Amino acid sequence: MVGSTGRVTGKIGAGLVGEVLVHVPERGGTEAFLAYLAVPGEPLPTGSQVMVVEYQPPRTVYVAPLSV
Repeated sequence: MVGSTGRVTGKIGAGLVGEVLVHVPERGGTEAFLAYLAVPGEPLPTGSQVMVVEYQPPRTVYVAPLSV
């Protein structure tokens, strides 16, 4: 899970729990996870590409924006 990339489907920011869709090859599809910023900073709007930095089962991830 850590190192996987995904797309923000619900804005992520300080004090906000967002949502991301992440491709999970081990389970054969794309799944939604609750998402938090891994490092405080600018909010991530819907459509942003992110990388999973930390995974907390069952459905929570901490993400960082992908460099463009």
